[in-house]
Amino acid sequence: MSRSQIHVLVVDDSAVVRQAFSMLLSGKFSVDTAADPFIAERKIVKQRPDVVVLDLQMPRMDGFTFLKQIMSRDPLPVVICSSAAPRGSQTAMRALEEGAVDIILKPLVGVRDFLAEQAVTIADALRAAAQARVTRIMPITPRLSADVILPPAAAAPMHIDRPPIVAVGASTGGTEALRAIIEKLPPTAPAMVVVQHMPEGFTAAFAQRLDSLSQVKVKEAADGDEIHAGRVLIAPGNRHLLVQRRGTKYVAHVTGGSLCSRHRPSVDVLFRSTAQSAGGNAIGVILTGMGNDGAEGLAEMRAAGASTIAQDEATSVIFGMPKEAIARGAAESVLPLHHIAPALLRLAATTQGVFP
Repeated sequence: MSRSQIHVLVVDDSAVVRQAFSMLLSGKFSVDTAADPFIAERKIVKQRPDVVVLDLQMPRMDGFTFLKQIMSRDPLPVVICSSAAPRGSQTAMRALEEGAVDIILKPLVGVRDFLAEQAVTIADALRAAAQARVTRIMPITPRLSADVILPPAAAAPMHIDRPPIVAVGASTGGTEALRAIIEKLPPTAPAMVVVQHMPEGFTAAFAQRLDSLSQVKVKEAADGDEIHAGRVLIAPGNRHLLVQRRGTKYVAHVTGGSLCSRHRPSVDVLFRSTAQSAGGNAIGVILTGMGNDGAEGLAEMRAAGASTIAQDEATSVIFGMPKEAIARGAAESVLPLHHIAPALLRLAATTQGVFP
């Protein structure tokens, strides 16, 4: 085996899944498999993998416990491959918070055919994971206050000539980057629309998780949702999210359509629609992720008068998407992750654009 190849360890109790991954990745990657985490532990000691593909539901030790064990001892890039139902999606969100870098949502039946059909997407996900910077994840600080019993008094509304809108795009590593930003937003924060590359079935749970941790309201976008201050809309998996203007308001348009930049939802689609609908009243942010989705759209936003931000290399899990945007001159500023939320609030407070 050549060490120029990415070494992948697939941990899954299904022999069908292990065999399918071995056949799928053969020639492109070096592949080993394990039927449970105890076998995987021994194989990791013998040969440290570049990426671990991990099921969440296994006998003897569940995948979530094993993930926490990996991240506490010697962090490795982990891609979750789960057939979890919507309820289980909450576990997947927790796995991302504990350090997993991506999710592959496998079906309950027809797994072999699914993996074969998704070969290119899966290979891209594993290559991205192999490049990821993985670190020990800081635990979430619980919100323990009277808010859980009695909501606080409504804050004074923001007074801006035209309503600002923030459009955000992210991929690998974006779930934690988004949490870091959205947790810092006050209830009066500007309207935000988000594309996070994530499989269908997981975005609703992701939105619910962010909502439970934030002062703003976070939900999976539905067609016709109003986009307004204090609300964050997350594009549903496998559906594009566009911003449309109705009078002085913005609304979400959720639709199908072709893949764009190899993705659905696509950051480029969101950014282009925001540029066309909001012009200089918008702020565009491109976060960590592999590939170039969003680079062209961010350039269109900047050309339309929007303020634009790219996450810097040091705080990006994968610097692909921000790097492409910066190379095209699309990013007006390049900031570390912890500076982005304050920058958004400053920019929103001074936005004086006009509708195109």
